[in-house]
Amino acid sequence: MIELFKAFIIGGLICAMVQILLDRTKMMPGRVMVTLVVTGTILGWLGLYEPFSEWAGAGATVPLLGFGNTLWKGVAESIGKDGFLGIFKGGVTAASAGIAGALIFGYLGALVFSPKMKK
Repeated sequence: MIELFKAFIIGGLICAMVQILLDRTKMMPGRVMVTLVVTGTILGWLGLYEPFSEWAGAGATVPLLGFGNTLWKGVAESIGKDGFLGIFKGGVTAASAGIAGALIFGYLGALVFSPKMKK
């Protein structure tokens, strides 16, 4: 039960910091999302994100910071196996389940809710 509470609090704090960033700066949402992914990748490269995600659980692995860390782990592992080619295929391979899930559930959501363009 404590793990759920910790994940909820940490995930909420990450989301709150992102909301503050969106509200207080002129950064567009796309740039904020890219910043989160790059930050997660850099923290993973520095070896800081893995201990944090083990402690925080899903609160740290589900947001875009966790996606960046997943990309980094895939690239690092694939470089060890495939050399230079691993730079290009490691991240996509590691994150393929999440990417496929986002595409599939996004499509199903569009079928169920029939989205419309903003006016």
